[in-house]
Amino acid sequence: MLQDLQLASDEGPVYRRLADAIAARIAAGTLAVGDRLPPQREIARALGINVTTVTRALSTLQQRGLLEARPGRGTTVAARDTGERPGFVSAPSDDTGVIDLSVNRPATSAYLDALALLLPRLSKDRYYPTLQDYHPPEGPLWARAAIAEWMRPVAGDGDPGRVVLAAGAQHGLDCVLGAVTRQGEVVLADEVTYQGINALCRVHGLDLRGVSMDRGGMRPDAFEAACAQLRPRSVFLVPTLHNPTTITLSEQRRHELVAVARRHNVLIIEDDVYRPLADNPPPSLASIEPELTVHIGALSKCLAPGLRLGFVIAPRTIAGQVAAALRINCWSISPLTALIGTRLIEEGTAARIIEAQKQELRQRQAVLSEILGRYDVQSHATSTHAWLRLPEPWRGAGFARTCLERGVAVLPGDAFAVGREPVQHGVRINVGAARSLDDLRTALTTMAGLLAAGHLQLPGFV
Repeated sequence: MLQDLQLASDEGPVYRRLADAIAARIAAGTLAVGDRLPPQREIARALGINVTTVTRALSTLQQRGLLEARPGRGTTVAARDTGERPGFVSAPSDDTGVIDLSVNRPATSAYLDALALLLPRLSKDRYYPTLQDYHPPEGPLWARAAIAEWMRPVAGDGDPGRVVLAAGAQHGLDCVLGAVTRQGEVVLADEVTYQGINALCRVHGLDLRGVSMDRGGMRPDAFEAACAQLRPRSVFLVPTLHNPTTITLSEQRRHELVAVARRHNVLIIEDDVYRPLADNPPPSLASIEPELTVHIGALSKCLAPGLRLGFVIAPRTIAGQVAAALRINCWSISPLTALIGTRLIEEGTAARIIEAQKQELRQRQAVLSEILGRYDVQSHATSTHAWLRLPEPWRGAGFARTCLERGVAVLPGDAFAVGREPVQHGVRINVGAARSLDDLRTALTTMAGLLAAGHLQLPGFV
């Protein structure tokens, strides 16, 4: 399988040369779909390199969609047809020569600048002595009070008893599902949606089903039909700057969806992490129906993902169940993270960082509109990402692979699909991920060239 594997003799990093060598064997058919690679230690020993290098090479191939790793099955060659499902990319690529637009990351260094000023002062903070202690699973009261007050106009009415702190929105969503669902129950979501819900439903043994969308978001009639047929436990919605499509549900659409949920007693899980970046968003689902909605937020998209501070705002009974699930999961989040987030919010620094991010995103979205505006791009002036619906003959996975060959990483629509039904052919473009406006312009110009050339560019991958 990997016998006599030869690495290129150029001066590139070893992990990259190893990744390219394995990719070449996959392209040639020497490694077929489903073939299992030898253990990493065996590969390292055969090539005389360290295991860390092998791990990095295989991770690179997973990001390219060529390999997949599953517990109990090892690392295998991934399917490469139109139904392939790219992995859950959660960190930007550091490959030399690749402009990575596949992962949401801050568009500015505003958070780092603020953190550099804050850290020297923390040892004088009145809550600093508590950082060495255990804390309740829902998080320190002072931090929950800060989040509750900050979110008062959105959800929870300023009650810290309804707040549970988490290590990011994904962690919060994990604990919510663990608290309010049972194995085998049905969860509904948009037919294309945030990747993390797919992974979590698999882990919890839940039956995730997609609901049809239009350009306004989830269709209320389709939601009604799914509720009547499937009797779901909950529905997962990203109502503001939807990931990946950037759709923001109108106030009327929100009321229509809430009315369906009420009729069928379906719990609403509202993932509203992008809300702080939106200009004048409609009322949250939690404010329309506070007793049937669990609101999930975080500082990842508006401040920085490295902060790892998320929160769940729910009716008190559900909040207690979420806290119990979190206690089993990790006992409680880091109080240092909670203190940093609290100070940024209470001192007004968070609001200033958000405004700086929005200003930068406006510039980046303007560049996107300038270069790709003649194509079917759905976005928003302050969104971290955009959704490009591909013209014929392109397909999502093929276009993403061809972009990567040209040094640009994007995520195809397959990565966001719920179930195995065909999805619209598109890619998510993370405008905030580029290291600079020049990098963004270079990447988008490359994509525009591929879109214009169509099947003339690498027809075998279309």
